[in-house]
Amino acid sequence: MAMAAAAKPHFVVTILLLVLLAAFNSAEAQIGACYGRLGSGLPNPADVVALYNRNNIRRMRIYDPHQPTLQALRGSNIELILGVPNTELQNLASSQANANTWVQNNVRNYGNVRFKYIAVGNEVSPVRQTSQYVGFVLPAMRNIFNAISAAGLGNQIKVSTAVETGLVTNSYPPSRGEFRGDVRNYINPIIQFLANNRLPLLVNIYPYFSHVGNPRDVSLDYALFRSGVNTPDGRYESLFAALLDATYSAVEKAGGSSVNIVVSESGWPSAGGNAASVDNARTYNQNLIRHVLGTAGTPKRPGRSIETYIFAIFDENQKDGPEIERHFGLFAGNGQSKYPINFS
Repeated sequence: MAMAAAAKPHFVVTILLLVLLAAFNSAEAQIGACYGRLGSGLPNPADVVALYNRNNIRRMRIYDPHQPTLQALRGSNIELILGVPNTELQNLASSQANANTWVQNNVRNYGNVRFKYIAVGNEVSPVRQTSQYVGFVLPAMRNIFNAISAAGLGNQIKVSTAVETGLVTNSYPPSRGEFRGDVRNYINPIIQFLANNRLPLLVNIYPYFSHVGNPRDVSLDYALFRSGVNTPDGRYESLFAALLDATYSAVEKAGGSSVNIVVSESGWPSAGGNAASVDNARTYNQNLIRHVLGTAGTPKRPGRSIETYIFAIFDENQKDGPEIERHFGLFAGNGQSKYPINFS
């Protein structure tokens, strides 16, 4: 008994160290990077996984169930957002059997891949060119959710969809944020589904576009985490935090007070448009990492970790759209780093 009593303080210290270590590892793991493949001369998936490991990037987002990438992720311990392409939504919405087959082929067949989320569709919106998919998102989410649950994976893998902040209006101050009237019939049932099943919402947040769209009122320094602004809601040290809180406000007004937000994309282009430079891209992404790992949260959610995925790991020179779309990579298409950046 005396020996046990003497050992007790050491036991307590050991437990405290384990708790602190777990908290540290959890904070480090909050940053991921998006891996798109719309580029020429990109490294093969095995080399991409090695690149993530060398840079201590412990989370990855991919946009489709690319079998070579899933094979390369086996046993890697990298947590994954697996995307359902918009073009597959109608098929998965049409029957539970189709969703069951999709989950079997792309999830259950890869039992040693650490799936974290399934993003059922990306940036589908009634007011974008993706409007043809609007009617399929929620039915596909339900069917994938049912398939994941039936497989006994509901506690491990969360089902959601990825939206963009253009669905939100009245974002200043952030407490006024709400979903646009012309998207509510689409997004509100999705928020209810997420709330009812304790699932997060994936949101793509880009301060870059807010700045270039209104440089007079949205300063470059505010967008790059270099200066704050005073708002009726209090002081915001970054536009990123303000956009996140405006989205939280919109989600709350749609009945999703319990819904957590995962930032499934955020980044800054290094070329191709106004304020797009290597220096600005490095500044934004490094400050974003510091903000996320600092666990300061936001004024609306103080102290809450902000799981965030940087867009993107590579430049993708085959992407459609404006020139800037081809220059969001942390690395050039050949895998060479464009600028120094520290993920921990």
